[in-house]
Amino acid sequence: MSMEPAPRATRRGGGTPGVGPITRHRILEVALEMIDRDGVESLSMRRLGKALDRDPMTLYRHAPNKAALLDGVAEKVLDQLEIDAGGQFEVDGSDWVAQLRSVARGFRRLALDHPNVVPLLVTRPLSTPLGLRPLGTLRPLEAVLSLLTRAGFTDTEALHVYRALFGFLNGHILNELQELVERPEETDDLLRLGLHRLPIGDFPLLRGLAPVLAAYDGEAELERGLDILFAGLTATLTDPDGAAA
Repeated sequence: MSMEPAPRATRRGGGTPGVGPITRHRILEVALEMIDRDGVESLSMRRLGKALDRDPMTLYRHAPNKAALLDGVAEKVLDQLEIDAGGQFEVDGSDWVAQLRSVARGFRRLALDHPNVVPLLVTRPLSTPLGLRPLGTLRPLEAVLSLLTRAGFTDTEALHVYRALFGFLNGHILNELQELVERPEETDDLLRLGLHRLPIGDFPLLRGLAPVLAAYDGEAELERGLDILFAGLTATLTDPDGAAA
């Protein structure tokens, strides 16, 4: 009687576990999926290896540690941010404003698509000196500087504009993603937001703004903030004739 060899175990969806090439792109893709689903804290080399049907030790060839893996995820997300740094713009025109407005909207979309990645984009870079950050996280900075210097701003002015824009954007994103509602079943705005807990005598203005706070619209707030920011930048960085100050 002939003995048939035992079939090899297969993973869900077919195929043999651990067989076939594993690439950095695929590793980061799955890592991003895990973070999107369960948060940054859920990611580990062991869990990632299991998701990829690989021995976790094989992943270290592509990412030496979890920190490098998180940096790679941040680079992967930021790589989706479109910035037209090669165009020709005028300081006294609206082209550079329109381009930066598009960048701001794109950054917000990425944040809303990947809210669990926002700490990697906004707060994590602050713990690392600029020159030691992953190159992919610096490319938006270089692209915006290129866009603005092509528009006629000096290098220093371009840096000021970048800092003002992304300082506002980072604050806006963190504010938009935070939980504002304490009791969503309540119809009274003061109760929904928990503002009834504040002493009336100490916070009369804040309590009075309950309807406005409850009607928060992230998209509208972004546009309103950009209007104020660009109006101020235009007035500060250009003279009445439209030439760079």
